[in-house]
Amino acid sequence: MTKLKTLTFAVLLERFFTDRLMKQRNASPHTIKSYRDTFRLLLHFVQKRLHKSPSNLDLALIDAPLIASFLESLEQERSISARSRNLRLTAIRSFFKFVAFEAPAHSAQIQRVLAIPGKRHERALVNFLTQVEVKALLASPDQQTWSGRRDHALLLVAVHTGLRLSELRGLQRQDVVLGTGAHVRVMGKGRKERCTPLTKQTAEVLKAWMQEPRKGSADILFPNSRGATLSADGVQYILSKHTAVACQACPSLADKRVTPHCLRHYSDFRIMPIGLGCEAAIS
Repeated sequence: MTKLKTLTFAVLLERFFTDRLMKQRNASPHTIKSYRDTFRLLLHFVQKRLHKSPSNLDLALIDAPLIASFLESLEQERSISARSRNLRLTAIRSFFKFVAFEAPAHSAQIQRVLAIPGKRHERALVNFLTQVEVKALLASPDQQTWSGRRDHALLLVAVHTGLRLSELRGLQRQDVVLGTGAHVRVMGKGRKERCTPLTKQTAEVLKAWMQEPRKGSADILFPNSRGATLSADGVQYILSKHTAVACQACPSLADKRVTPHCLRHYSDFRIMPIGLGCEAAIS
């Protein structure tokens, strides 16, 4: 059995990722990456504040005042929102809940850390697009080019299915089922697998798209020009580029911040044919 004195912060942090997150909770890659980024920022802050390298850190040094200062520095120096601050705090709380069973001698310190409150914040209304705006956006990609056909298919799937950005980026060719009962399979939030039905039009566009020459050897459904997975910034760039073009036909788009997330909130479009205008949708 490992002696208490060998349970340094570095050892506990390694166990938290390998045993707790990966083995016990089977956390998603997205969660692991988010937690990794939190502790990378924390370790940089601690090294700057205490002049100690991560390998020489004692658990007792990572106390509530230090973590509170870390969260405050994120808001002041990196200008993060209250929501992002709370996400960082969630990762730290999860670690200390794990440590409570591994190092019970530090219970008082752990309880003080767990008592750090999340910051309240206002929840902004999510933008949504009208029927006319969606039509203009889908018409903007130049379908005479490979990238234009990819972008059209990607945007069509986004507005018809309401997939999250991570789900959209992670789609593989084998996740698409065409023919009767056409749908896409995704591994969503909380590692929950679900099937999302496709409209006839979306299925036809995807069928044509999947006959395109592949980029690279990967089975990624919507790859970048090098055949790799599109980054989140890459998807936002595609959306912003086509939104700028669509503004010429639909000026109301210029007043909206169009993001992949706002496409998920256009539920009316998923049950209406593209050919119908806004009057038909309202009636």
